[in-house]
Amino acid sequence: MSAGCHGAEGGETTLTEAAPHIALVGAPNSGKTSVFNGLTGLRAKTGNYPGVTVSRFVGTCRAGGRRFVVEDLPGTYGLEPVSPDEKIAVDVLDGRIDGVDRPDALLAVVDATTLRRSLGFLAQLLARGLPTCVVVTFTDELARRQGRLDVEALGQALGVPVLPVVGHRGHGIARLREQIAEWRSWSVPAVAPPTDPGERDAWGRSVLAFAGYRPPERHRVTQRVDAVLLHPVWGTAVFFAVMAAFFQTVFTVAAPLQDAVETLFSWLAGLVSDHVGNPWLAGLLGDALIGGVGSVLVFVPQIALLFLLLALLEGVGYLARAAFLMDRVMARFGLEGRAFVALLSSFACAIPGIMATRTLPSAKDRLATMMAAPLMTCSARLPVYVLLIGLLVDPSARVGPFGAQGLVMFGLYLLGAVSALLAAWAFKKIGDRHGEAVPFFMELPPYRLPAPRAVLVAMWSSARSFLRKCSTVIAATSIVLWLLLNLPVHSAAQLRADGVDTADRTAVSAYTVDHSYAAGLGRLAAPVFDPLGFDWRVNVGVLSAQAARETFVATIGQVAAAENPEHPTQALRDMTYSDGPHAGERVFVPATVAALLVWFVYALQCMATVAVLRRETGSWRWPAIAFTYLTTLAWLMAYLARTVTLLMSG
Repeated sequence: MSAGCHGAEGGETTLTEAAPHIALVGAPNSGKTSVFNGLTGLRAKTGNYPGVTVSRFVGTCRAGGRRFVVEDLPGTYGLEPVSPDEKIAVDVLDGRIDGVDRPDALLAVVDATTLRRSLGFLAQLLARGLPTCVVVTFTDELARRQGRLDVEALGQALGVPVLPVVGHRGHGIARLREQIAEWRSWSVPAVAPPTDPGERDAWGRSVLAFAGYRPPERHRVTQRVDAVLLHPVWGTAVFFAVMAAFFQTVFTVAAPLQDAVETLFSWLAGLVSDHVGNPWLAGLLGDALIGGVGSVLVFVPQIALLFLLLALLEGVGYLARAAFLMDRVMARFGLEGRAFVALLSSFACAIPGIMATRTLPSAKDRLATMMAAPLMTCSARLPVYVLLIGLLVDPSARVGPFGAQGLVMFGLYLLGAVSALLAAWAFKKIGDRHGEAVPFFMELPPYRLPAPRAVLVAMWSSARSFLRKCSTVIAATSIVLWLLLNLPVHSAAQLRADGVDTADRTAVSAYTVDHSYAAGLGRLAAPVFDPLGFDWRVNVGVLSAQAARETFVATIGQVAAAENPEHPTQALRDMTYSDGPHAGERVFVPATVAALLVWFVYALQCMATVAVLRRETGSWRWPAIAFTYLTTLAWLMAYLARTVTLLMSG
């Protein structure tokens, strides 16, 4: 990482107007983003292009004593766009986006192992007439697979500067930065490449011949592994085995770290209880922040491990195979493999999953996928699942060699995925009764060992967004909930009249919570949720989760901390109905926990997702439809889960 590289907000006005604008353009999986990260120091920030939700990655790099704006354009295979993100790349090159300057120069990133295919695209770029430097990536892999390329001769044949760069290792980045500093003096082709496709192919063959290009031998490891992983039967079996092992790892490896974090917050809650005399300040610190936000932060180890495993699978190249393999399944639902990529992105968060639908050529496919994306199990559900599965399944329970908790988690993820496919199929049928699936084209990169730093950066980037939500949305919601749980204020005389020992802080706290505004709100919602077995405290948690799913954990954590600040988890296990026909019975019995789990599988409880649906679809119609159908489905499926569980246990 160069000390002279800095990140900058996409389209930010603080970037000096005189700073030259350098755009990176290339095909997906060409190593373009690694080059961009090397130039910008992995600190570039993201925004959106004006008027559209396609992501814009912009940073700055200092070269030759001057600052340059560096932009990573969406990956594209050519300049005849078939999807919204490819159209954005072409519009930026042509200067057709208001508020975004046309690039002063281009860095055309091409993969040395697929150079033959890249030359047609490169000819189109050179025809644009912008100063261009060609960046050749994966030259190390080309040599390892017995291929050959004379980079200097390639530059002579093209008539533009050509530099080899191994982006994920940082090799060649310093030379590239020096080349950027001289962008005004870059050479240009003496004769522009032909525009006719037939002539362009002949031009490409002559360039390759002059550069002494010999394509790489087939990647033997990739070929052998793909014979299994892409097999219709064995590949599917391996896919489910990988996913099962994935969730086993999330539970088993992160459990000790989770226990350590939980012990830390219990210790902090004890300190507050022992040393803060002011009851309101003690409640704010101990219940709202430590009991609320802390109860969510306990699950950071699982969140970080989830993102780490996803980054590893993507870096190795397996996720691309999963998309290719699932294309057969997606076709049965009227969609294609790119829709699976968008749905897979929703494992982290539905928002990038919805935005990833811009890669789909069909508008009807995009809409169907967007309406299904909230059903994919995002990271926000993970704290809720871990909490509830811990109440439902004994940690020592096993099914053969597998832990029962991990299998339940896998089952919930599988239920969400299958439901998403069925929802996409239904919306596709409604919106396009006679449509046909668009042919799916996707490049499968060879298996590679990902750079550890890139994997850790990807993990931290995703985990940081979760921590940011904890410090903003969840913290604010926890404070509001704490106020609702502690108001109105009850006098000592009123407490004594109701038989509460005013010297017992836990008893006072429990009474206050049971007679709070939040309790009134929870009881008001009782007619809706009583058939699901929820009591008023669970109702408040479910309602608060409309802002963000994790706040359910924060709400239940506050209630548990108020009833038993030293052992909040045990307080949840022992929690009983305070009134009604089930008064005195335990709340979190298996039937209720099962209903809660299924509710969170289906319910659309994320206002940020609703807002993104509004921006992507251009109206409130589709977000309203999504919220209505998912909430209705959540109630019906939760009721079914509770009924089935009661029948099985009875």
